[in-house]
Amino acid sequence: MTGLHDLTPKFRNIRLLLAREKGHPEGDREEGYDVLAPLTDEGRLDPQEWKSHPTVCRVRRFRAGEDDLVGRLRRKPGGQWFFDYAEGDRDDEIGFHLGEERFVTGEYVSIKRNGAMHTYQVARVEQP
Repeated sequence: MTGLHDLTPKFRNIRLLLAREKGHPEGDREEGYDVLAPLTDEGRLDPQEWKSHPTVCRVRRFRAGEDDLVGRLRRKPGGQWFFDYAEGDRDDEIGFHLGEERFVTGEYVSIKRNGAMHTYQVARVEQP
């Protein structure tokens, strides 16, 4: 089993919170993701480091009133990043250009869930 002692210095805990959108004019601090992933010095996902440690790149989706979903950060052969919670692709949540986004506090990223795109703000990035 892989533990925190197996992580390289590039790994970060990333907290994403739902940003303002229709139905959530102030955003929602009760909805978001916790992601454990390696980042480059610029704050972007590091595909080489991910490839060396794919099983430790985890995601937890949380929403008020629902059970948390725990899965993995994965990458399709073409380079598209997604969150995978179970076998098959029905539950996959696709990141919109996550490979180009910077995971720096205050920045925004978009994730497609249940056919709809949602924007999340990077609330925190810290060492595990």
